[in-house]
Amino acid sequence: MNDPTESQIAEMLATQEASPETIAPRVLVRTALADEYVTTAGPIGLLHIAFNPNGISSVVPTEDESEFRRIHARNVGRPVYPAVEMPARLATATQRALETGRLGKLPVDLRQLTDFQVHVLDITAAIPPGEVRPYGWVAREIGNVGAVRAVGSALARNPVPIVVPCHRVVRSDGAVGNYAFGPQMKMDLLSHEGMDPALFEMGSLRYMGSDTTGIFCYPTCRNARRITEQHRVEFRSPQLAGEGGFRPCKVCRPA
Repeated sequence: MNDPTESQIAEMLATQEASPETIAPRVLVRTALADEYVTTAGPIGLLHIAFNPNGISSVVPTEDESEFRRIHARNVGRPVYPAVEMPARLATATQRALETGRLGKLPVDLRQLTDFQVHVLDITAAIPPGEVRPYGWVAREIGNVGAVRAVGSALARNPVPIVVPCHRVVRSDGAVGNYAFGPQMKMDLLSHEGMDPALFEMGSLRYMGSDTTGIFCYPTCRNARRITEQHRVEFRSPQLAGEGGFRPCKVCRPA
């Protein structure tokens, strides 16, 4: 049997005066016109996570249920109801994403976002845990180097932070930058992933090269962290690295 259309759902809800109150939420959730939510442990505290048949729709790092409902309403715009538990397969994928810091095969429901915003989040989801990239890098990866501010706005609209790690995008001057839940939470998430907070105190240190490989990287790139001190060369720009005969890393793609 096919799922009902939105008009059929509206008709069903309008004619169910004698039906139990729980029927309306069940119909809305089943057709992804509403979400359910659970509370679970996150990397640095409790998370409220909303979901529907399309996947995870909202992640809010808070213990306050009223705050979660307010943020969910602002970011998603659908009703949300408490659930006893997630479906087993979705729960397993969610737990794996939280444990590994990688989205993996976890489905997310971003239908309220624009294509541009979804593209930004797709690129952001690929940043490995413990590494950061500047806003300009995301703009370059989506093929629009002039869209740095639009990238920042798209990340601010991210309804599924942590599983899509917008905390791994920072300012090009080395500062940690803004975060919907405050810069301290952003730093705490990065520290939890093993990143050295001291990197954000090195405003002029933006790129690291190896004099043995002739390759330069962003400082948090896993390849940069393998460079021993005696072979490390520091650059303030990709241009200076190129002038020094260094080529960009193919993993972090600094230029």
